[in-house]
Amino acid sequence: MAEAVSGFQGEIAGLSLADVIQIKGHNRYSGCITVEHLDHRGAIYFVDGEIIHAEQASFSGEDAIYEILKWPGGNFSLAPEMTTNVCTIHCSLNFLLLEAHRRMDEENNMPEESFADVIETSERRKEPRPVDPASPQRTMSAAAARVMQIDAVTYAVLLDKQGHPVQDDSMEAEALAAKALFLAQSGNKLGDFLGLGELKSAAVQTQHFDLLMYDSKQHYLGIAVATGNKLDAVEAEIRAALVPGR
Repeated sequence: MAEAVSGFQGEIAGLSLADVIQIKGHNRYSGCITVEHLDHRGAIYFVDGEIIHAEQASFSGEDAIYEILKWPGGNFSLAPEMTTNVCTIHCSLNFLLLEAHRRMDEENNMPEESFADVIETSERRKEPRPVDPASPQRTMSAAAARVMQIDAVTYAVLLDKQGHPVQDDSMEAEALAAKALFLAQSGNKLGDFLGLGELKSAAVQTQHFDLLMYDSKQHYLGIAVATGNKLDAVEAEIRAALVPGR
């Protein structure tokens, strides 16, 4: 890699590098993005908006991309004059970003199976089912009730694999359950198409609210989150609510 490059330079702290990559893909960028974080340096090469090669220390190709995307921040430079004849990446940009996100989820979060077990365990605990104080006749599952204690959460519902809310017959539960089921089924179809297997969790940001969905052995857990909240922080609160003392 060249020691000095010309072109646009910027900070990526607080900004996802994946966003920068997506923008360059949309603009059919050709050239190189060099990225620096502390004493680490990487290079990502594009041709017509697709990544064809990447380098980071001893890593190259897809492994280099996944290593670079783990960095929490740093500096980047756009150098359209830097090209390469090496081609180590043969999948689409979108697939690379999806796979990177999946890998980071597996590394940074608690194992998906144990989180799924937590949802089921919370339903087996011998404890009173909480009642929504705003509607004394309304009940909901223990898992949903715990999650509802989080300030950022506007509503939560536990639903079976057919999409029926558990212990909650409110209109809010029906609406959220339908969205969570659709997200789960759509995600599984996409996972099959991309060869990634079944979806265990998903997050969708909309104009009015953010939607989180978790898949357990017998249920889905759908959670509506108020916009403007950092979903990784909310997910940490969800785990703390479902796993007291952890």
